[in-house]
Amino acid sequence: MRIVFAGSPDIAVPSLERVASLFNVVAVLTNPDKVTGRGRKVKFNPVKTKATELNLNIIQANTLGSEVRNKITALNPDILVVFAYGKIFGPKFLSVFPLGGVNVHPSLLPRYRGSSPILSAIINGDTETGITIQRVNLEMDTGTILYQKTIKLKGRESTESLSLLVSNEGAELLVKTLKSIESGKVTEKEQDNSAASYCTKLVKEDGEINWSESAEQIDRKIRAYTPWPKAYTQYKDKKLLLLEGGLFTKKTDLAGAPGRVLGFDKSEGILIQTGDGVLAVKFLQLQSKKANNWKSFINGTQNFVGCVLGGE
Repeated sequence: MRIVFAGSPDIAVPSLERVASLFNVVAVLTNPDKVTGRGRKVKFNPVKTKATELNLNIIQANTLGSEVRNKITALNPDILVVFAYGKIFGPKFLSVFPLGGVNVHPSLLPRYRGSSPILSAIINGDTETGITIQRVNLEMDTGTILYQKTIKLKGRESTESLSLLVSNEGAELLVKTLKSIESGKVTEKEQDNSAASYCTKLVKEDGEINWSESAEQIDRKIRAYTPWPKAYTQYKDKKLLLLEGGLFTKKTDLAGAPGRVLGFDKSEGILIQTGDGVLAVKFLQLQSKKANNWKSFINGTQNFVGCVLGGE
């Protein structure tokens, strides 16, 4: 099969690598380069970086208009393969591919249709998630299901660690799907739209901690918002990132209003009161400072114990 692979972030790189090793990838469709930093340097996204290493044909565009469509049509592709590309494909674009398109989605569809399924599974405390290979449809994440794989969760995953697992597992499931399509033996199952749930695109402000929530919920957010946008609160006039936490389950006589720093435990870290329970924080980063373990942070921050985070 002649494949056009569409994707941009890190999570899609193993899939591109595996597909390119077994099939004929005639083009990689990916988002345009970004200009970043003070030096205004051009930065390639991870999929473009890998595609460049593999000497693959790269097509970048902000929109999928006639110019892009004509370029891809000239390549005589058979199928479109998508993993975290971030754009909706219109009917004219999809008509270019005789075998249609397949998409890798990191949830057990129809659960968590949308752009943040991994994060949503962590924030909601799910005991399992998974990977779905589905047909690309005009409406986002509604296509028929070709393959699914369930992943059991241990309850300490971050978006970063779970994305790494999904990226590798998804690559193997994608290859299995493409081989089934190539042999004509793939089966398709309609999604149950009545069971669908949705997740939305993440913004920086989502990372702000509400100390009135429970310690369990805040711990989930710290893990879910790693590596981005990172969970944060205010300490005096500066942003304070909470990079690693957990529930404090030992008995303690310490108490205070939500957000108050109660003290610290030698094995658990800095103890912070929440709306329900105590959060233990092990790694922190104060604005304009480097990340530190809790001991170094306490030693370098005067009068931290006793303050109220998020504004007094």
